[in-house]
Amino acid sequence: MIEVRPFAELGGANHGWLNARHHFSFAGYYDNLRMSWGQLRVWNDDEIAPHSGFPPHPHQDMEIITYVREGAITHQDNLGNKGRTEAGDVQVMSAGTGIAHSEYNLEDETTKIFQIWIMPTEYGAEPSWGTRPFPKGERSGSFVTLASGIDEGSDALHIRANARLVAATLKAGQTAEYRLENGRRAYLVAAKGRYEVNGIAAEARDGVAVRDVEVLSFSASEDSEIVLVDVA
Repeated sequence: MIEVRPFAELGGANHGWLNARHHFSFAGYYDNLRMSWGQLRVWNDDEIAPHSGFPPHPHQDMEIITYVREGAITHQDNLGNKGRTEAGDVQVMSAGTGIAHSEYNLEDETTKIFQIWIMPTEYGAEPSWGTRPFPKGERSGSFVTLASGIDEGSDALHIRANARLVAATLKAGQTAEYRLENGRRAYLVAAKGRYEVNGIAAEARDGVAVRDVEVLSFSASEDSEIVLVDVA
């Protein structure tokens, strides 16, 4: 099953400084048919105005991945962590027993992010945060793992979840494949571009929910940047 969820049909709200669209029920948006996708609980498409952002707030027992589409996001938390994550890179926060953090766009341009929450396999652990740049060339034409709880020994950022986040950049006309193990699901969104997956067309910021499919075959009709979460 491959189901396209068009961007125009997503829930959300425009708060002025934040224009948020929600792939799953979140905050004031509720759809009992879109509560989660396996262990994937949240996929928010956020546009944050320059010199604004989320003031300090808490989280607990959730794996939170931020993929920066455009601009940059600056993180600070009560553990003393502080860092800036740029477009194409990711940051990971394992909320564990509890963490309070702020996320600000300190840039002069709008920052655009995907914020992805995955339910953990380990509860009550110490909270942590991390980020690092990933060479953009490595994901050209193929999927590269950026965050994972199931790929031991990889260079990916670690999450406490039975999941991985991968990304690929495809030039117009390029193709790529991603294989799902039996019983696993995928949810994917393109940060930009237009493409087909197993012959089904999707555009930038559309959600694509996948289950009971072993091989995902991608073909880009224009330059595309695809982010995919593989979950149980």
